[in-house]
Amino acid sequence: MTTDDGIFRRSELLLGDEVMERIAQKRVIIFGVGGVGSWCAEGLVRSGIRQLTIVDSDRVCITNINRQLMATTKTVGQVKVEALKERLLTINPSAEITALQKIFTEESASNFHLEDYDYIIDAIDSLKDKAALILLACQTKAKFFSSMGAALKLDPTRIQITEFWKVKGDPLARALRNRFKKEKLFPKRKFQCVYSDELLENKQPIDPDDRGNGSIVHITAIFGFMLAGLVIKDIDAVDAERHGR
Repeated sequence: MTTDDGIFRRSELLLGDEVMERIAQKRVIIFGVGGVGSWCAEGLVRSGIRQLTIVDSDRVCITNINRQLMATTKTVGQVKVEALKERLLTINPSAEITALQKIFTEESASNFHLEDYDYIIDAIDSLKDKAALILLACQTKAKFFSSMGAALKLDPTRIQITEFWKVKGDPLARALRNRFKKEKLFPKRKFQCVYSDELLENKQPIDPDDRGNGSIVHITAIFGFMLAGLVIKDIDAVDAERHGR
């Protein structure tokens, strides 16, 4: 038994050899590897994705430790994508992990060659950049999945998946829809989102030096794993359709 055979034996029992081969062939890119994106990356690599590109410009800081996969007291100050890449390669040394310390913007979009990927995952926080990615990704042939806001949530049972225009109770989705309507630019096709309709309030004032709202790992990780699950489920569904299952 090879190392890879051992790693993915339980996955093969569930999905079968053909699906595992298809998973290994897919190319995935994740934009944003914070509280959501880092766990999505982990879920994908543990599920057999070998060709993964991770994009984030930030470095690990102390406030990331409560919810981001690669954030520990030992990685504070490190480039996030490099710290995450190191972690992912300890899971599967055969994986091809491309770490890009970059920001996705409308101006930099052409540098990422989205047409080269089978799956595009959006875990970006910035409203402007998220909107730009949604518009561009929906023009490609890749399957696109997006995370809405994971902050100010506590109840895991309220996390859901639905089509973007059907998301309810999420301020980020509302802001995106308003932006698209104002600019009269709309996604070319429908896409699935992970979201929660729960909205709590911060119980302490936000530090001016830390713009983020309160968030916690069991919520951000579930968001990330659900995004990873959408990818694996889609690959399995395509295989099932081909074989008439």
